Formats: sequence, structure tokens, C-alpha cells
Amino acid sequence: MGGVILIVAMTENDPNTGYLTGQLLVAMPAMSDPRFERSVIYMCAHTEDGAMGLVINRELESISFPDLLEQIGIEATPPKDAIRILFGGPVEQSRGFVLHSTDYKLDDTLEVHGGIALTASVDILRAIAEGHGPAQSLLVLGYAGWGPGQLEGEIQQNGWLHAPADTDLVFGIALEARWDASLARIGISPSALSGQAGHA
Repeated sequence: MGGVILIVAMTENDPNTGYLTGQLLVAMPAMSDPRFERSVIYMCAHTEDGAMGLVINRELESISFPDLLEQIGIEATPPKDAIRILFGGPVEQSRGFVLHSTDYKLDDTLEVHGGIALTASVDILRAIAEGHGPAQSLLVLGYAGWGPGQLEGEIQQNGWLHAPADTDLVFGIALEARWDASLARIGISPSALSGQAGHA
């Protein structure tokens, strides 16, 4: 677990103009990268220096929460609050992040936007396992990252739409329904989409 330093460095000078921090990226049907097909990504940071986000609608089948706790030496048998582990993106897939409600905070917790925070400390996993972690949380391994101007280029090429995020969509809606629900937030039906439509 680690990585909040990277995000803080990207966000501390964010002027919050024209960037997508705290919003959702929604993959267009024409998305050519199979790793992001029908993906919904919560944007943790977006500045002129690049962007970083976490896929929030794809579960990892290869590892369970109890397995992960055992691997990092946390004893909780069974954990009080077992949560699903998600594929956060193709970058550094051994790095873990917890996206969570702002009722829980550690020294290295980053409040992203609208009641959603990010913590990359093992301590939050211990708290979740012991039953006193955040009220709502997602555990993801890996992240999606873009260099300067790269994400903007992908949006212009109709790879992504963007939509507003809120705690209900990030935490409350079933994983398999999040892509459709994200499109519905901006008034788009999946059946009406084509590779030629964009919303930048």
C-alpha cells in the first residue's frame, strides 16, 4: 500500500479549472484498449502534469480480502467487514488504494471531492478488518495513469465521456450497473452511443 504522496503532489497546485478531479471517466463503446472496455474510472487527480484515476466497476477474481490481509500480515479471522477487491488499473497492480467516505481519516488521507477520500495506508485495511473503518469503501489494486495532455487527447478522440460523481454512484450502485448508471447521469442511453459521439 502506498501512493498518496504521488497524488498529493499532483493535486496540491490544482487550480480546479478545466480538470476532471473528482469526476468519472466513462469508456465509450469504441474504446480500443480491452483493459478499459466499459470501465468507469473515478478521477483522483487531474492537472496539467497528468492524471490518475481508479477503475470502480471491475472486480478482481484472483484475490479475496481475507487472502490480502493474510499476505500483508493482518490477523482478522474472519474480517468483520470483508470488501471486494477491484482492478484499479494497469499501472502498479501490486499497489493498493482505498477509496472511501470521509467519515474516516488518517494523516495521509486525501479528501478528493464531494465526500469521497483516498487512503493508501495499511492502517485503513486493519481498521476495515476490525470493523471500525469508513462507512463506505472500495479497495482497488493498481491505477490508471496519464502523462501531460494524454487524457485530453483520448477524450478528443472519443475514447471517454465524463460524468459527475457522487457517493451513491461510487459506493452504492452494483458494480455491473455502474457503466450504465454513469451514462444515465449525463442523459445518455448506451444504445444511442456510437464511436463518433463525444462529450468533452
